[in-house]
Amino acid sequence: MTSWEIGPFTRRGEVLDRQPDLPWAAKDVFNPAAVVRDGRVHLLIRGEDTVGPYSGTSRIGLATSEDGLHFEVEPEPVLYPFQDEWHPWDWPGGCEDPRVVESPEGGYVCAYTAFDGKTACLFVATSDDLRTWVKHGPAFAGTPYVRRWSKSGSVVTELVDGRLVAARFEQLHGCFVMYWGEGTCFAATSDDLVHWQPVQFDAGADRFLSYRTESASWSVHRVPGTEVLRPLLFPRPGRFDSLLVEPGPPAIRTADGVVLIYNGASFTEAGVAYRPAQVLFDAGDPLSPIARSTSPCLESDNLGGQVANVCFAQGLVLFNGAWHLYFGMGDSRIGLATAPA
Repeated sequence: MTSWEIGPFTRRGEVLDRQPDLPWAAKDVFNPAAVVRDGRVHLLIRGEDTVGPYSGTSRIGLATSEDGLHFEVEPEPVLYPFQDEWHPWDWPGGCEDPRVVESPEGGYVCAYTAFDGKTACLFVATSDDLRTWVKHGPAFAGTPYVRRWSKSGSVVTELVDGRLVAARFEQLHGCFVMYWGEGTCFAATSDDLVHWQPVQFDAGADRFLSYRTESASWSVHRVPGTEVLRPLLFPRPGRFDSLLVEPGPPAIRTADGVVLIYNGASFTEAGVAYRPAQVLFDAGDPLSPIARSTSPCLESDNLGGQVANVCFAQGLVLFNGAWHLYFGMGDSRIGLATAPA
């Protein structure tokens, strides 16, 4: 691994399994968000029941731990479909794959996927205590991408008194930055962590020069094109991320730049395998990648479950002097890997 990467990570094993006594998480528990609050690790976990038509309806629950290894799951989910204005967006698929960050203004912001059974849509919710959440609806409301398939909102954070807090970027007019997407990684900016504007660029723009004889000077002329989403990361043929790239836990602004742990997928002899890796974005421009892992930082071997060979990193915290990376194991359980800070 290179000097800018977080790690190396060492797998510590399984920390949470399905919860047979809790109907909403009886079938599988996986893909957690993580945050440290009051000296404890809090996980927002995705639980699936045995009822819904899409491998079970998903709900998000809360699990807490004093040591980061042994977790107690609270009996009721905290973010889930019910008869509110967002019910057509998150039923019957449910609320999936949360990422949570602490706001510099106080409280917490969760980016999660609302799935109606046909389209996945990136949603935002806020909370003061991680238990009572207010749904704000689609992250991209009011933009052309509100109904576009969208997932995996990784907000850029920075270390503040040992906690990961959402970071503003002066270079982007003081906005927050979020990486998102599934097959390709895109970005969005926000002033409040709730309403997000996907980053676009003019894909067809061009320029040409003309020479003015009378003034003996050159003029620059711009040919406009069409504004489209600006892609930041692509799959790489022949590598562990050749099928897709998907943002993982909240990214971290470091002295080297912004480090994002992402989940890469590829076809293997055993089927599709998901493995996390890392990418570095420029410290002065979080929309420009400047370095990327050549190999995964965790492997997906021996991870059976409802979808085998899936090591899906989603929660990262600094706890007791070490990085704790929480990941989904085979879309069925939650595992932990640690690295020196």
